[in-house]
Parts: sequence; structure tokens; C-alpha cells
Amino acid sequence: MTPARPAPPAAVTVVGIGADGWEGIPDGSRTALLDAEVLIGGPRQLDLLPPECAGQRIAWPSPLRPAVPGLLAAHADRRIAVLASGDPMFYGIGRTLTEVLGAGAVHVLPHPSSVSHACARLGWPLEDIEVITLVGRPTARLAAALHDGRRLLVLSADATTPGEVAALLRDRGFGPSRIRVLEQLGGAKERTTAETTADDWSHPSGDLLNIVAVECRRTPDALRLGAVPGLPDSAYEHDGQLTKRHVRAATLGVLAPAPGELLWDIGGGSGSIAIEWMRTHPSCRAVSVERDPMRAERITRNSGRLGVPGLRVVTGTAPAVLAELPRPDAVFIGGGLTTPGLLDACWDTLPTGGRLVANTVTLESEALLADAYRRHGGELVRLAVAHAVPVGGFTGWRQAMPVTQWAVEKVENTVNHPPGADR
Repeated sequence: MTPARPAPPAAVTVVGIGADGWEGIPDGSRTALLDAEVLIGGPRQLDLLPPECAGQRIAWPSPLRPAVPGLLAAHADRRIAVLASGDPMFYGIGRTLTEVLGAGAVHVLPHPSSVSHACARLGWPLEDIEVITLVGRPTARLAAALHDGRRLLVLSADATTPGEVAALLRDRGFGPSRIRVLEQLGGAKERTTAETTADDWSHPSGDLLNIVAVECRRTPDALRLGAVPGLPDSAYEHDGQLTKRHVRAATLGVLAPAPGELLWDIGGGSGSIAIEWMRTHPSCRAVSVERDPMRAERITRNSGRLGVPGLRVVTGTAPAVLAELPRPDAVFIGGGLTTPGLLDACWDTLPTGGRLVANTVTLESEALLADAYRRHGGELVRLAVAHAVPVGGFTGWRQAMPVTQWAVEKVENTVNHPPGADR
């Protein structure tokens, strides 16, 4: 039997390095750096290497991601080592390199991440904490992770991040939350600030390289936001165009968001469906289409307030603007159903396995949904909610307008016939 040939060497070696610099790098990583003909990294990382690392030193340009293919191609015939902070595959350059070159062309030599160091210093089990990065991302995204008693580690963009975190905590009703800032973890200049609360935060800006530890504590009068769809209506700024709480929870249930999926929210109103879709998982994405500019601005404010500032808001009328959007995994139509061609355009764009959900309170739109149900199947339901209200000295029920909902999953080359339909 012919022996298997060894795999070719990786085109790029990625070496994790900590604040402890060369002294903290294991022998295998040192060898890779000493043998490299080209050394690529941030200026701070390159400065941590001793003169014995004789390879050509190249600092990453900005913006980094577009420059990666050309820079690697320019040195393709040389041994390349790339420096990364801590674990290269944890919010690091390792992800970019494997996406560009493929996993087989990248050899990763990790170092303990700042999160691992922080958990070791704090005595926090790594599996019990949530990590939020604010490197190149808005501080508002932290709001989605705020739950009473939850422990968070926030990866800072720079020395100003701890102060911004404290300000957001105060603004969202989490002023009693306990905060510590851990700087230069693993290095000779490592320092942890004294524990304080967001309400009492008064620390000046410290080291550029830091991570913020937060133990969430909510004020008693702060609005409680759960982790599942159906946030209180009072969580939203709106002008009456709002899918109410109980119907919203039922709607998200049939939309069934899954990690990484994209939603079109057509007729966004206040943005509640798209916002709660994105809150189900950090990788969920959404586009909210709203023709009214004032409402579109309101959706943007609500998304930032509720921790999903990445929600894309498109001001325009569907279906005209839909051709410009990436293909969705699910579509929700909350308004504009009577617009000619809208329902069919949404159906046609769905991939196999995609879901479409449409809600209405008008007879005209209800007739369109009944016809769509006849043609495509799915489920046609009527949602009715009543609230207890004072009636003189007693209590009675006040019925909200019933909502007709059509929900369907697109099945390849078949039609989901409704029960009793001619086949």
C-alpha cells in the first residue's frame, strides 16, 4: 500500500500573542515566528516581538478586511506568520483568514484569550457568562444582553468603552450593576479596578487594552424585558402602528427565527417584529421596510434602545424596493397587503423552507389571505385578545380587533393544500 502523502504546509500560520508578549508564547509559536519570512499584525503586536524575529514586518492597513486577499497574494511565495491577540479564532483575525483562504490553508496556534484570563481572575465559570464585543460595533448592542443577575464580559474598543458601558447601564435602568475593568490581562502591567456600580462610576479612562466585567442588577422600577418574544408594548416608541404584545408573540412563534436567518419585515410600523426577531439570537438579521420616513426613524430609535442597532431600515414602498434586498429566510407582512403584487412578490422570493406570515384586521386584506391560503395552503387563523377593564364598579372584558393571520412554509414543487380543498 502506498503511504499517504503528508498534507502540504499551511500557507499562513496565525500565532496568538498576549499582553505578556514574547515571554508568554510557547516554543511552537516562537519557532513559527522565528522561521517566518513575513510577519503581519497590528503595530502593538509587532512591537512585542524581539529582534531575532527577522522577517519583514508589515502592519495591517485600515480598513483591514478588504486588504487581506491582496496582501496575502503579494507574499504568496514566502512563509507568512500573522499575529493575533489571544485566541485568533475568538473575535480575531483567524476568522477572516479562514474565510479568505479556507481552513486547510491556515494553521492556528492559539493563546489564552482575554476572556479566559478574565474568568480566571474573577472566578467566573466561562460557560456561565455572555461575551459581547464592542470592537467596531455600537455600544447599544449591549442592551439586548441586560438581564437581572446575568454576568457579562464586554470586549472594549478602547479606553473610553468602560465609561460608555456604565452610561448605557444607567440609561437602561441597570445603574446598580457592578463593574470591574481588567486591563493588560496576562501582562506585567495587568490591573483590575476596584468594584463599583454604574451609578457610581467615576473612573477616568485607563488602558487601551481592557475588558469590562458586569454583574447585571436592575432597578426595581425599570421595565423588565424578557429573553423571548412578546416584550411589553411600553418598550416601544410608537404612534399606534404597533403589533401588540400577545399577537406579536404568536407571530414570532410561527416565523420561527433560527440563528443566522434573515427576515423581511414589510410595513415595519414601530419595528417590533424585526426587533424581536433579532433579539432571539445575536446572529439573526432583519430588514424593516417602511414607507413613512418618520416611522422609519422611529424604528431606528427603537432598535438601538432595545439592543439591536444592526437592524437595517429601508424607507420605501414594497414591492418596489424588494429587488434591492438580500433573499430572506422569512417574510412578515404587517401592512400594505392590498398593494398590487406584494404578496406574490414575497412568495416568489422565498427559498424552499422559507416562511411567510401576514397579519391583517381588514376585510379586504383578509380576502387576499383567504385566496393565498387556498392556493398555497399553510394555516389561516384568527387571533382574538380581550383585556379586563373597569366597568363601573366592576370588571369586564374589552375585545381588541381580531387579527387574521396566514402562516405558510414554502415546500419545493408542492402545494400545501388546506384541509378539505380540492386536490
